[in-house]
Amino acid sequence: MLPTWIFTINLGAIVGFLILLWVLSLYLKDSSIVDITWGLGFILISWITFILGEGGRDRALLLAILVTLWGARLALHIGIRNYGKGEDPRYKAFRSSWGKRYWWGSLFQVFLLQAFLCWLISLSVQAGMLSKEPAQLSWLAWVGTAVWIFGYFFEVVGDWQLTRFKSNPENRGKVMNQGLWYYTRHPNYFGEAVMWWGIFLIVMEDWRNGWTIISPLLITYLLLKVSGVKLLEKTVVKRRPKYAEYQRRTNAFVPWFPKKDT
Repeated sequence: MLPTWIFTINLGAIVGFLILLWVLSLYLKDSSIVDITWGLGFILISWITFILGEGGRDRALLLAILVTLWGARLALHIGIRNYGKGEDPRYKAFRSSWGKRYWWGSLFQVFLLQAFLCWLISLSVQAGMLSKEPAQLSWLAWVGTAVWIFGYFFEVVGDWQLTRFKSNPENRGKVMNQGLWYYTRHPNYFGEAVMWWGIFLIVMEDWRNGWTIISPLLITYLLLKVSGVKLLEKTVVKRRPKYAEYQRRTNAFVPWFPKKDT
């Protein structure tokens, strides 16, 4: 049976971390910093679990390394992208709608919500690191790692290609449909979802962890229907009229060849 007290400690740790971040956001008057620390929260949880847990050490270390590579890279990418740009328009709109109550509302609707989602999605990582069986990494762990690497490639390369595209002044107002973006409108979101399915495969070395499928299912749903594809494309057609044609021809998530005119 998994030591539930470690799950509780991790929940307390991530809540405490995000409350401190909330205090900092009040001082800076910028809630955007929460985006930078999304990946860092998973790193915090994974290494607390690694230190306190007594599960299979090879699997625990593998999971901790994968989460750290993903979380640190994502935090660095978002930090560089947002540097000097002020508060994200999403939070500005939230701040405007809440008025003087924003300082309190942001604690629950932004920071504590992210803390809970981080803990919930990381349940697969926590369970996998705490499982004692099998003691040695099996073939399934290597399959899961290969799937994770595939997803990591899509997220990293997708972000890099988009950054290069936006850095060219000649592309202002144009639609990014090159490289991986030729096959999917959101290769970075697709890659992130794939990584969590890879982690789930590693965790399934112990079949009793099947309940942690909630982790990849939740992150996939969020990326598709909440904070990812749906939110990003809500207003993009108004800003880039040619995006409608891109939407018609190119898959939103799973990579495939663009539709051809008939």
